[in-house]
Amino acid sequence: MSTDIVVGIDGSENSEKAMSWALDEAELRGVRVRAVLTWTYLGSAGGGLGPLVTEDDAQRYLAEFVDRVAGERTPLVDAVTVNDLPAQGLLDQIAQGAALAVVGSRGLGSVKGIILGSVSRTVVERSPIPVVVVPHS
Repeated sequence: MSTDIVVGIDGSENSEKAMSWALDEAELRGVRVRAVLTWTYLGSAGGGLGPLVTEDDAQRYLAEFVDRVAGERTPLVDAVTVNDLPAQGLLDQIAQGAALAVVGSRGLGSVKGIILGSVSRTVVERSPIPVVVVPHS
């Protein structure tokens, strides 16, 4: 079993908070963070990746996100891009071995004001490991 902390990234402010939380926890535990960005060729609604996304686009976007949010802690992060729908892509990464998953309470979806977004809810319901949901404040 891996000791990694998997954190879901979608480019939202809430995923920045989730990444920061995961980095703080990783430092306390002495483990690594696996930052996971899912993508599709069609892009995502409201996301930083528009239509006709390629794997190179997704990798570049995630690398820039990690550099900006992690700063000097970037060496603790393994950046992983997954061509899949968000919830399934995160769950697949969790299944490959992780001790903890971290998601934001809601991301870039179009329904504002809900407490828990659909991806976060699905990961919480289906994850075989503990999931921390970082609130949107």
